[in-house]
Amino acid sequence: MRRSVSSWAVSLVALALIGLSVWMLERGRAGLIITEMAVGTTPATLYQRPDTVGPLVVVAHGFAGSRQLMQAYSLTLAQSGYAVLAFDFEGHGRNPQPMSGNVGSVDGTTRRLMDETLRVLQAGRALPGVGPGVALLGHSMATDIIVRAAMADGGVDAVVGISMFSQAVTATEPARLLIISGEWEGMLRAAALKAVRLVQPDAVEGKTVTAGDVTRRAVVAPNVEHVAVLFSGTAIGAARDWLDGAFARTSSGPVVKPGVWILVLLSGIVVLFQPLVGLLPALKPGPLVSNRRFWLAVLLPAVVVPLVVTTFYVRFLPVLVADYLMIHLALFGVLQLALLRVWPLPRWSVLAVLALVVWGIAVFGIAIDRYAASFLPTTQRLGIIAALAVGCVPFMVADACVTGAGRGVWWRRIVARVAMLASLVGAAFLDLDRLMFVLIILPVIVLFFLVLGPMGRWVGRQSGAVSAGLGLGVILAWALGVSFPMFVAG
Repeated sequence: MRRSVSSWAVSLVALALIGLSVWMLERGRAGLIITEMAVGTTPATLYQRPDTVGPLVVVAHGFAGSRQLMQAYSLTLAQSGYAVLAFDFEGHGRNPQPMSGNVGSVDGTTRRLMDETLRVLQAGRALPGVGPGVALLGHSMATDIIVRAAMADGGVDAVVGISMFSQAVTATEPARLLIISGEWEGMLRAAALKAVRLVQPDAVEGKTVTAGDVTRRAVVAPNVEHVAVLFSGTAIGAARDWLDGAFARTSSGPVVKPGVWILVLLSGIVVLFQPLVGLLPALKPGPLVSNRRFWLAVLLPAVVVPLVVTTFYVRFLPVLVADYLMIHLALFGVLQLALLRVWPLPRWSVLAVLALVVWGIAVFGIAIDRYAASFLPTTQRLGIIAALAVGCVPFMVADACVTGAGRGVWWRRIVARVAMLASLVGAAFLDLDRLMFVLIILPVIVLFFLVLGPMGRWVGRQSGAVSAGLGLGVILAWALGVSFPMFVAG
């Protein structure tokens, strides 16, 4: 009876958090017309206030990003009367066209993405509700693209670069440039000051400098890094103020700050899963791994796998380093299971696996897709997700067995995950030319363990380690498959 009451209490609290966060997040969309469209093969979203004519702002995301990740800027500017057109670059989000070209050459991948931006810009100018004036706003990788696009177009009135790095900036172009950096982005803050000091050598952060027709400013958003800067109220407000100055406007709409409410929503969804786990089949847990076997199963694969896989790795999937991750995780998991002598596998529950997969992809994933980042795959990515599952499933089953899937001591989870991440870092440095992008995918894996790991532990306690590992393996394959850019060399 006590468990039933506590489960009901947890469910009610979680539902209240979900309802409150959805209501707060939808407020940012209230009153807007949000139109899905395509510019050729490029998917885009147009944000506008009804019966409002305003300057066009084209919004571009960074590497491994999507339109959804830029929503705080898009919604804020649209609420202020701008016509905002956000899009997914080739290889990103729901764009079916892979990235291609030489990533190290301005005339390669950069030129293709710049041309794509110019096509979106040209299409945006012809849309209804778009008045005089054009601006470009981009994050990280996109900042170099939009700087070059603005210089090529010649009709762009203002540029906003968030976490900017671009060697294309000169003393005169772009003429009106705002650079926003997070407080914890030391190298990018230095790059921002360098661009501003091309206009005035003694320029400092937070001060606007002008020379003739050129106006620039470097702004720092406090207490944020490369991703959190996209949700900083300081950064969003500074971007809007800069555009208002460029177009002689005064905005009074709300500054949309969804970051906290996204976290509340996702936390509520995770917590709501806990009482539901009590409805799953209860299976007798197997014995925990001894300390000696634990250390052997954790450390040996961490050393051996990167040495073996980097020796024989040949690229075969159209997603950057996805094929390497598949092989690395598969061998890591199989070797761990062999060292643990987990065969045949302990009993597991199909219902528990399905519950974990459905909750992690359909419920948690749809919330992410609407408010935070692209999570629904294009048909081209389904095969990639299936291939990644070949590696992710055995790895997560082994991880669940070696850590005790919610029954083992907490430090085992930390040691096991750190060892796996260290093995990926080691592989990247063994073959940096081909595997540098492995380092960029590590935050996705860390977030996966932090956010979805508790769901796996609850399932493991109720229905066994294998049930938890199978479910989390499918979710991890999905998360990696939708996160990383598709890429075709040449």
